[in-house]
Amino acid sequence: QVQLVESGGGLVQAGGSLRLSCAASGRTFSSYAMGWFRQAPGKEREFVAAISWSGGNTYYADSVKGRFTISRDNAKNTVYLQMNSLKPEDTAVYYCAARWPISGSAVYTDGMDYWGKGTLVTVSS
Repeated sequence: QVQLVESGGGLVQAGGSLRLSCAASGRTFSSYAMGWFRQAPGKEREFVAAISWSGGNTYYADSVKGRFTISRDNAKNTVYLQMNSLKPEDTAVYYCAARWPISGSAVYTDGMDYWGKGTLVTVSS
């Protein structure tokens, strides 16, 4: 069982930056592949970024590639999402999620096992 709690959301102007954190409970956090997803008002939840359990592999949605960076600190049971050059279309509730991987290098864009409750990011124009 893994419990996930996101933080770091808020209001930022376009072009600004935010860093989201996701704190996980459970001794096996370092064994899980992690991901960030988001859901904008009136839209379906979508994949944003993923990282393997070791942190050696990452994968991004085209819409955030080059602007967002996912990372993890297994000693702190935390995964991060650094968001730069934010745009109004990045406004959404951001969720972190965990999935038990089939290999150490696996990253996932769906089929997650555990979800946090989300943190709201609002980007003003």
